[in-house]
Parts: sequence; structure tokens; C-alpha cells
Amino acid sequence: MDPWLTLAVVAGMVLAGTLLLNAIGARVKAEPLIAIVRAGLQLAALVVILKLVFTSMWLVLGWLFVMIVVAIVTSTKRIGWSREVLAAAGTAISVSAIVTVGVIVVTGITGRDPQHLLAIGGILIGNVMSITSVTAKRLREHLQESRDEIEGMLALGATPRQAAARFRGLSVSHALIPTIDSTSTTGLVTLPGAFVGALFAGSDPMDAGLFQLVVLGSILFGGAIAGTVLTQLLGAPKVLPQPPREAEEETAES
Repeated sequence: MDPWLTLAVVAGMVLAGTLLLNAIGARVKAEPLIAIVRAGLQLAALVVILKLVFTSMWLVLGWLFVMIVVAIVTSTKRIGWSREVLAAAGTAISVSAIVTVGVIVVTGITGRDPQHLLAIGGILIGNVMSITSVTAKRLREHLQESRDEIEGMLALGATPRQAAARFRGLSVSHALIPTIDSTSTTGLVTLPGAFVGALFAGSDPMDAGLFQLVVLGSILFGGAIAGTVLTQLLGAPKVLPQPPREAEEETAES
């Protein structure tokens, strides 16, 4: 690939997309452009770092730790910064990554070398971060929209955890919809990156397919763990979030 031509085409596509989004009133401003520039710089740094990381398993584990920390901070900012959210997101993402990668390493279904561990861990952490953020935001929306129902159950003697039980499950299921849809259409609608990357690296198509299957399974498993842990920690609030209109009016008054 010609690096300069690649950069020019990618920049042109993102610029056109940004202009289109702003033209229809999406109000994204320059966020897509900033995101792609950050991605380019971070990938360039990653290329340099990986040349060093692949020489040591300890360096790989250290890099995965950095990825987990960044994922926790990013998810917390997306949900809404607070100590409670930071603790919940941190626990959900960490437990999910450790348990899922641990299962893969212990069973030995992929190689235990630095390359396989970093590939699986990196893909998993990124997807779990997204599932964590969406789960929390959906949970908050459900609690806001169904505040009257929850307060009615509380008045009848239910505990906060009992009153919000239905909405915890709904939040996780909604957050997993894109993952489940993407998994169920793999090979027909989507051509997954891990599979293509393995083929480009010279792997046998069978091995590439099995590796992709491990990736998909780990994302579903890890996402289920993260969603469950997060909703258990945030899904029984003593103080319910205000409905959107009331929250906006209170903000305007202050």
C-alpha cells in the first residue's frame, strides 16, 4: 500500500463524511476528523511499540493493562464521570477481560505467544468498553423513563434492586444487539478483521476461521460478563435519575 495515497484517500473520505453530517444538522463539528487524526497517530505509535512488545510476554501484559486503564477512563467519561461510575466501569471491564482471556489461555485454544494474547486481548477490551458504555447509558434511560413504575414498586415494599431488576436485563440485551447481529451475519454481511488479518499474515483459511470464532465467542462472553457486573453495581440506585425534561429544567434554573 502506498502510505501517502492511503492517507490522502482516508482523509478525503472522513472530511466528506464530516461535511455531510454537519450539513444535515448532526452537529459533530470536527469530531470525525479529530478522531481519525488521533487514530493515525496512535496507530503509528502502536507500530513502533509492538516491535518492542512482541519480544516479551511481560511487555504484552503491561500493554494490555494500559489498554484496560484507557478503556475504563473512556467508558467512564462516556457514561458520566463520578466515583461510582468509575468503580463500576473499572470492575466490569477488568473482570470481563481477565476472566475471558484467562479462559482462552488456560484452555490453550489459541497460541499462548505474545502475538495471540495481544490480538485477543486488544479486540476484546475494545468491544467490552463499548458494551459497558452502551449498557450504562441504556440503564440510565430505562430508569428515567420508568421512574413512576419503579417508585410504585418501591411504595409496595420492593427493594431498589427488586424494582429495577427488569431494566438491568433490558439494558444488557439492548447493548449486545450490535454484537449479536454482527456475529450472526459473519461471513455473509460482515468480513471480520481478525479473519482477514490472519489471512493476510499467511495463515491457513481454517486456522483463520477458528481464530475469528474464538474472537467472536470471547466478545459475546466478555460482553455478557461486563454487562452483568455493571448493571449489578449501578442497577439498584437509592436515588433514581430524573426524567430528561426535569433534569434539563433543573440545569437551566441553576
